[in-house]
Amino acid sequence: MAGAFGAHSLRGVIGERGLEVFQTAVTYQIYHSLALILVAILPVAGLSRHLLGIAAGFFVAGILLFSGSLYLLVLTDMRWLGPVTPVGGVSFMVGWILVAVAGLRR
Repeated sequence: MAGAFGAHSLRGVIGERGLEVFQTAVTYQIYHSLALILVAILPVAGLSRHLLGIAAGFFVAGILLFSGSLYLLVLTDMRWLGPVTPVGGVSFMVGWILVAVAGLRR
């Protein structure tokens, strides 16, 4: 939905750079929504539910902080949100590290 909104409703309203930033937020949200599905399935393969649950929390935090801050930056021009975005990126990285650790522990 967010991608369709950006592609159709924001064209002509915000600049090309704003559309690129919005698309980046959509892309990372989609990838990490799929990652949430992955961490829900992996315990069936014997991976640690505990580590994967923590990873899921980091993915959710990343979606909210990374994608959410980019959406708000584009839609509201609140520049003070800029420093929040990297915290979301780090959350994504921590989530993936935890998925890797869960896989290696198996």
